[in-house]
Amino acid sequence: MTPNQPLAGIRVLDLSRLLPGPAATMHLADMGAEVIKIEDPGAGDYARSMGAVRKEVSQFFVAVNRGKQLLRMDLKDAAQRERFLGMVEQADVVVESFRPGVMQRLGLGWEVLRARNPRLVMCAISGYGASGPLAQQAGHDINYVGYAGMLEQNTGRDGRPALGNLQVGDLLGGAQAAVQGILAALLAVKMGGAGRFVDISMTDTVFAHNIFPLVAVNEGAEAQPGRGLLTGGVPCYNVYRTSDARYMAVGALELKFWQACCAVLRRPGLAAKHWQLGQEVGGSEAMQMVAELDALFAQRTQAEWTALFADADCCVTPVLRTSEALAHPQFRERGMAQRRRHETEGEYWAAAPPVKFSF
Repeated sequence: MTPNQPLAGIRVLDLSRLLPGPAATMHLADMGAEVIKIEDPGAGDYARSMGAVRKEVSQFFVAVNRGKQLLRMDLKDAAQRERFLGMVEQADVVVESFRPGVMQRLGLGWEVLRARNPRLVMCAISGYGASGPLAQQAGHDINYVGYAGMLEQNTGRDGRPALGNLQVGDLLGGAQAAVQGILAALLAVKMGGAGRFVDISMTDTVFAHNIFPLVAVNEGAEAQPGRGLLTGGVPCYNVYRTSDARYMAVGALELKFWQACCAVLRRPGLAAKHWQLGQEVGGSEAMQMVAELDALFAQRTQAEWTALFADADCCVTPVLRTSEALAHPQFRERGMAQRRRHETEGEYWAAAPPVKFSF
């Protein structure tokens, strides 16, 4: 528990594994909550052995379990299950990420837990939620974003869905939605209400945030992968390869930014060809302009383009590697890139808590 943090005094029992639940409880710990991570006495959290292991646990496990107390318990054992229920009486939140029904089979379902602590908030994170025809199906991020209509939209120019290295289903759908639900339920308890069961479906959350494709459906057509306003269908919002096989991100979506971008590119003739001025999004003219900018950006290195756009206020920036982001002044000066020390794994890079609070 961190003194003076907003969640100081809140106790969380974390039964979750892998990425969504541990990331959610890491955020709660970062805001001052006391998080007790409970693992079974065998292999424990599967994340312990996923990816590179320096000494005892993987860097993945280290990354999402900072600031937590670690405890081993066998919840199938009657005595240890009763011990857990005793802990529930003194807790504010329980987080679990089993398939729906597992906690009930352990004798630790919502009805049992709230009988022991009526002010408890219990958050269950699952792929498809506690109800519905897919509730008992196994899945991972790729499955959730596929069902929600997001993966079909996330394509390269060849039309094949691309797998981004930010797990939208797990981290938006699981972690962030869980934090949101938990905080709302805690606030209700603080205001005198009863505890609540928070049912988080990762697929539901991605579906709810799939806003532009849903807008397209309401307009009478499916969004075209790789041809939308924000997915490659206009030259002013696109990614371009440089001569050194790096990339520049052009986000000159507003007309004033596009005009400033064209001035840097020394292409004044393109300034009047903008989607706000009647250019068809994803149309042949737009694609021809994208090809023209492809050829133009290929003439200089990323560093050269970055220097040229440095003083131009038009939303054109380099696409950085993670190691470069860690060294960038933006993240260094805001304290986001941190060196931390793990008790067995030694020093490692970590992103600091992104939410900043005044005191």
